[in-house]
Amino acid sequence: MEVSDVRRRLRGAIEEAKRRGADRRARVDQASREYEQFLLAVAVPATHTLAQALIGEGHRFKVLTPGQAVRLAAEFSPDDYLEISLDTDGDVAAVKVHASRGRGRRSVEKERVLSGRIGELTEEDVISVLLEELIPLIER
Repeated sequence: MEVSDVRRRLRGAIEEAKRRGADRRARVDQASREYEQFLLAVAVPATHTLAQALIGEGHRFKVLTPGQAVRLAAEFSPDDYLEISLDTDGDVAAVKVHASRGRGRRSVEKERVLSGRIGELTEEDVISVLLEELIPLIER
């Protein structure tokens, strides 16, 4: 194989990598804009509503908004929380729910992705997934 052929193929691969990188950055930027709207209009209000309902049932939880996330945290344990954030590590950006539970000296963590396009997620979607992940935190 000729060096000129290898160089030509290499230049093609470099151009393809640049194009893919630019496409990915554009998708992440769009997802970040949609996520910001979702966070303000859907996730934070739904989390506050759930926290109020939990308090009404005798479970002490508080809502925190660290950075570009919303966290439902147990007042009795800093290791017990549910957090909604944007995951941009994959090819397609997605909203993920991170659950953390303290068990003695160890911590049990779990992540799952909210299904659906970011701009189409509703308060019902958020509350449903939070309720599913909340059960281990309140079953003590």
